[in-house]
Amino acid sequence: MKKKWPIPRPTEHAALRNLDRAQQHRPRRQLATVPALFAALVDAVDRSDREQLCLAAHRVVQAATPEVGK
Repeated sequence: MKKKWPIPRPTEHAALRNLDRAQQHRPRRQLATVPALFAALVDAVDRSDREQLCLAAHRVVQAATPEVGK
């Protein structure tokens, strides 16, 4: 069996360029209101759901500051 080292991977610059190209063709989705997102955040804390907590926290920041994620 022949090893290939290092495994070829796209550079960070190429990955960001592809992401930017993909974002241009996709419409920006409408986020829920900030109070609804905070309610989801509180619910995640109550349930000790780390994945939901992280997702809700990111969405709160995106809704509160629209320049994030552009």
